[in-house]
Amino acid sequence: MTKIDIVTNLYEKLGFSKRECAHIVDKFFDIIKDTLEKEENVKISGFGNFFVRKKKARRGRNPQTGEEIKITERKVLSFRLSQVLKDDINIARKQ
Repeated sequence: MTKIDIVTNLYEKLGFSKRECAHIVDKFFDIIKDTLEKEENVKISGFGNFFVRKKKARRGRNPQTGEEIKITERKVLSFRLSQVLKDDINIARKQ
């Protein structure tokens, strides 16, 4: 599913214009992005948690040349599924 698919679904279900739906989706993602940039968690009940983790610097290897390289410290985005969504996905799979 793409962002345009989300906009189209909102348009069909809510009856707003596509432009309004696109604005809502953009603002929704902006809020999530701004929150994560401040390294705060985003919890969406019944869906899951987005959180930023710090990874330490480490040594790695270039797979093409075998040369040893240093991988710098960085932040990564992680997502943990809620138990409700996990159960819903597994119920749908059993049917």
